[in-house]
Amino acid sequence: MTKTTLRAAGIALAASLATAGVAQAETYKWITFKPQGAGDAQAITTQWLVDEFAKRTDGKHEIEVFWGGSVAKTREIPEALAAGVGDFGDVITPYFPDLMPMNNAVGFFIPQPMGALEVGQFMEKMHATYPEFSQELAENNLHAFGFRPLESYGMLCTKPVTSAADMKGLRIRSYGFAYPRLIEALGATPVSIATSEAYEALQRSIIDCTPIGPALARGWKYDEVAKYYIEIPLGASFGHLLAMNLDTYNGMDDETKAVVDQLGKDYLVEYSRVLDEDAARVREMWTGDLGVEVVSFPTEELMGAIEDEGVQAVRQEWIDKATAAGLPADEIVKNFQF
Repeated sequence: MTKTTLRAAGIALAASLATAGVAQAETYKWITFKPQGAGDAQAITTQWLVDEFAKRTDGKHEIEVFWGGSVAKTREIPEALAAGVGDFGDVITPYFPDLMPMNNAVGFFIPQPMGALEVGQFMEKMHATYPEFSQELAENNLHAFGFRPLESYGMLCTKPVTSAADMKGLRIRSYGFAYPRLIEALGATPVSIATSEAYEALQRSIIDCTPIGPALARGWKYDEVAKYYIEIPLGASFGHLLAMNLDTYNGMDDETKAVVDQLGKDYLVEYSRVLDEDAARVREMWTGDLGVEVVSFPTEELMGAIEDEGVQAVRQEWIDKATAAGLPADEIVKNFQF
């Protein structure tokens, strides 16, 4: 080897060693169904997370958001993430009961006593304690780095409902696992209607009520056509995984992974804060020009409905699935007890 060749080789080796632990700058892709201008807690805090990611990586990395289903529609996002079409995205967990039954645990136990922050903390605890929760996502090349629960729900109705007797014969929007059986246990009829169709359904009296929280009711403008909010304590539902392509996550250097992991935890706190502020703002608007009346509902009558055979069968369905997966189901479901 000539001196020139040796020198060139030495320079190349030095350059290689100098850059060996240094992460290459990356622009990651976030795919979401949320419109950028939605102005709700979900859209606002998505932008917060993206800004924080750039800040905490000192501008070395950034996330570009593709809003409004421009890359993948709501039900396409898990498959698109798994295939690497996006690196980050939000997955509406209840839409995929067969793909992620463990991660849909809360949806089998409505009503339950936890609020949004508590549901998010429950999901963090499940993932930290039981690998089965992460494993069912990993089997589809997905990784959850954070959680976005929905707010605590009541029911928005076109007429006042003050007791289970008033529920008799009503048509109530239903979805998921527990809601159909709970609605039946209260003497009403469950009607399967998409979120996007519920405004017209309330307006045209196709349904009389829909389970929802104040912030979402205002976001979808349901409170323009339904003027009674029933304070029936259904608890918060688990809504969205903040998900990643597993290969993308595994390919990050340790420093960037640590940023993502901490951001997931911080996101839950920030999202819950913004959500609470949003709900309080809406309730204030209801007392003003929007003219929505808040109606109390007897908690004991809701508690009685939990004992219904159909409601208990749904809960047992998740217990059986969790037990078959090797999880201590009886211990986990204590979180859902009033």
